[in-house]
Amino acid sequence: MLILSMRAPLPAEGGGGLMALQVNVLFWTLIIFGALFLILKKYAWPAILKSVEDREKALADAIEGAKADRDAAARLLADHSAKIEGARNEAQKLIADARAVAEKMRADLIEKTHGEQQDMLERARRDIGIERDKAIAELRREAVDLAIAGASKVIEANLDGDKNRKLVESFLSTLSTTKQKS
Repeated sequence: MLILSMRAPLPAEGGGGLMALQVNVLFWTLIIFGALFLILKKYAWPAILKSVEDREKALADAIEGAKADRDAAARLLADHSAKIEGARNEAQKLIADARAVAEKMRADLIEKTHGEQQDMLERARRDIGIERDKAIAELRREAVDLAIAGASKVIEANLDGDKNRKLVESFLSTLSTTKQKS
């Protein structure tokens, strides 16, 4: 029978050295390794593998989430760009509309001013005509008065003033109608 000893052989006993094969140490090392392997396989490896799988799954989910976030950000960017472009187009349209309205208002004001100018000219012409007619009537009255005064000096008699006035006015009116006919 072979007795396995737990102690290491001494160099004096023979065989020694670092590379010498010691069966008893090898046996116990294999037993401990096998037992440790079985314990680790039964209890530790499933937990370690589960942790690794969970970590891989979390990383894959994070990558998918990042891709989804990137896609959402790209969509939002495109949406905002479209909205900005729409707002820019609307602002350009509003500016163009405002310019058109301002031009129309300018044209309306010019037309209104021109119309008011024409009205003022017409009123001025009417006023001038009225004043001219008043001046002519005043001149006629004075001419009648001068004619009556001259006639009364010539005749040297003071005739009835109303009667003479009517006589001279009828004479002057016949003169104005004869001038208009010719």
